[in-house]
Amino acid sequence: MKIAIGCDHGGLEHKNAIAEHLKARGFEVTDLGIYEQVSVDYPDIAVKVCNKITNGEAQLGILICGTGIGMSIAANKVKGIRAAACSEHFSAKYTRLHNNSNVLCLGGRVIGVGTALELVDLFVDTEFEGGRHENRVNKIMNIEK
Repeated sequence: MKIAIGCDHGGLEHKNAIAEHLKARGFEVTDLGIYEQVSVDYPDIAVKVCNKITNGEAQLGILICGTGIGMSIAANKVKGIRAAACSEHFSAKYTRLHNNSNVLCLGGRVIGVGTALELVDLFVDTEFEGGRHENRVNKIMNIEK
C-alpha cells in the first residue's frame, strides 16, 4: 500500500517517526514535508497529500499539525477525501471501518509519538466494512456534487 504523509511545524517529530515506522512495516511512503522545523501553512501540506490520493498515487494519507483539526478541515475540502482527526484508538479504527476514511489527521501537540504510531497502525490495518455503511459513505460523497 502507498501512503502519503505530511505535516506542518506542529507535527514534524511525529511525521518522521510515523514515516519510518510505516517503511519498516513495508509500506511505500511518500513524504511531502516539511523536512525541517520551519513555520508553514498547513492547508498547503494538506492539499499536497490529498492530491496524491485523488490522483491515485497513494491509497491513504496521514497529516499531522498541532491538533489535527486544521489539517482535517483543509483535507475535507478536497473532493474525494474523507479525513478524520483522531486522538484515541476507537475513532482511528472506526473511521476506516465505518466511514472508509482515506486520511488520518493527528495532533502533534495532543498525543505522544507512541500513541500516534498505535493510531496509525489501527488506521492502516483496518478495512472498510461496507454493507450498511457503504450507502452512508455514498451519501456523504454525494454532498460534494
